Amino acid sequence: MMNNELIRKYNVPGPRYTSYPTVPYWSKRGIKTEDWESTLISAFAESYDEGISLYIHLPFCESLCTFCGCHKRITKRHEVEDPYIKTVLKEWKLYTDFLPIPPIIKEIHLGGGTPTFFSANNLKQLIYGILDEAELAEETEFSFEGHPNNTTKEHLQTLYDLGFRRVSYGVQDYDPQVQFAINRIQPFENVKKVHEWSKEIGYTSVNHDLVFGLPHQTKESIRNTIDMTNELRPDRIAFYSYAHVPWMKGNGQRGFNEEDLPKDHEKRALYELGKQMFFENDYVEIGMDHFALKSDSLYKAMQSGRLHRNFMGYTAGKTKVMIGLGMSAISDSWYSFAQNEKDLGEYQRRVEAEEIPVFKGHLLSNTDLMIRSHILNLMCRFETKFEGSESQFRKIKSNLNDLDQDGLVEISGRTVKVTEAGIPFVRNVCMAFDIKLHQHQPQKPTFSKTV
Repeated sequence: MMNNELIRKYNVPGPRYTSYPTVPYWSKRGIKTEDWESTLISAFAESYDEGISLYIHLPFCESLCTFCGCHKRITKRHEVEDPYIKTVLKEWKLYTDFLPIPPIIKEIHLGGGTPTFFSANNLKQLIYGILDEAELAEETEFSFEGHPNNTTKEHLQTLYDLGFRRVSYGVQDYDPQVQFAINRIQPFENVKKVHEWSKEIGYTSVNHDLVFGLPHQTKESIRNTIDMTNELRPDRIAFYSYAHVPWMKGNGQRGFNEEDLPKDHEKRALYELGKQMFFENDYVEIGMDHFALKSDSLYKAMQSGRLHRNFMGYTAGKTKVMIGLGMSAISDSWYSFAQNEKDLGEYQRRVEAEEIPVFKGHLLSNTDLMIRSHILNLMCRFETKFEGSESQFRKIKSNLNDLDQDGLVEISGRTVKVTEAGIPFVRNVCMAFDIKLHQHQPQKPTFSKTV
């Protein structure tokens, strides 16, 4: 059982660490396009045989979910599909034209927004266009996010025929009151249908996204949701903490009152209940907020030390290069980050002008790269060995003092290990290593709470 005193102490605003430095701490000078391109070419050359990952952002949704903080565009006009895909493929051509040789694609992930907003045929044209400019790795992992209400059997079969073997369904919660509050009405029957279609077609990894801490959630509603989830037995389950960030412009998180949200200790109790129910059904905890059956590639990646974390979350394999295509997508060359224009019109205008549409980014310093490695180790393996200067380690050790005294980490020499009790607080442990965060605490609301 969670210690309520620890929750009160450590439930503070903090990053989720899908990158380091986190986006609010990227250099105010941004990144020059030529610097982004040069670091990308360097990383591409160093890791060519490893292959690259592609994240393709498909931003359209037919309705607004009020819990969502993603960059999206709400519309019911499906004539937006074709011009958007043409722009994404033109952006991809800008990349392949300046890379020295055709890239080897190891991973593709279609995210959003709602990728299944797009017709199956348009998604096929998108993937054909991507693969025309590249080669395939011997082992690939292609995945997409499907909305249970609009994913068709044609979507699933078309993408399967193109090499997709993993699909993630946004379930969130099955309770009618919760669904109404977050404007995400989807009955269990819809999820069951697409889940069973996926298995019939041959998808080897089906993930369900669940969220705890949503308005009106109770232990009873979470228990019912997880009972129904276990009935379908997905290969993976992401059990995310609801990130309440209503200050973010346009994220829709004003669809309910603050008093409708579970309080700090109540919220964590929902997670602990869910975790116990997953354990009882043979799921294994993976990193932060993820669970998988032992037959799934995410579990196997954890066992073999290959588990990786990037802007797509946890992945079963690492690539040094990840190129993000589409409005607001973020790319990663390991040495630098680059984010595309967030405004759809500006994104399309710049691509049409044959510009790589980066509007902000960050060139990592040697210190950034060192801290990034430690945070990645902590997030994926719950352990890291510090190899920087003695003065840097003393500072980080001082930052870890409370966590150490509270039994959440163990420090042996220069090795820092997150204890079992500390796993729920892994974001807080990472914050102790986050030099930029300690140097410049946010002066306005920036991050969701850690617990």
